[in-house]
Amino acid sequence: VFYCEDFICMRKVINSNNAPKAIGPYSQAIEDGGFVFTSGVLPIDPVTGEIYNGSVRVQTELILKNLENILKEAGCTLKNVVKTNVFLTDLTQFAEMNEVYASFFKENPPARSTIQVVALPKGSAVEIEAIAKK
Repeated sequence: VFYCEDFICMRKVINSNNAPKAIGPYSQAIEDGGFVFTSGVLPIDPVTGEIYNGSVRVQTELILKNLENILKEAGCTLKNVVKTNVFLTDLTQFAEMNEVYASFFKENPPARSTIQVVALPKGSAVEIEAIAKK
């Protein structure tokens, strides 16, 4: 429990051994106030620690599997996700990402923003972050 200025924060760090370790000074996710906030998830193999730089389709699938493992560690599933932000380096690959994304969020998908960015860490073509409600 962390004490904030005017209230008690029930902040809990979430780290899953079944998802890639953070590549910087951040946590895989933070649970607070009944929500789980994930950091941006990259297409990194959790066993080897190597990034997959192939197709956006495979990158998106690996990211969403990693996201599932982070959420599982927090006691959630993808069904708990209420909002995602998807970052793509090339919006012409939106349909490819979207097809895989839809296969993971089949019913009542979360709200989502998709944004084109100039670059992502480790040369990834896609990154996804999520907010889940416990």
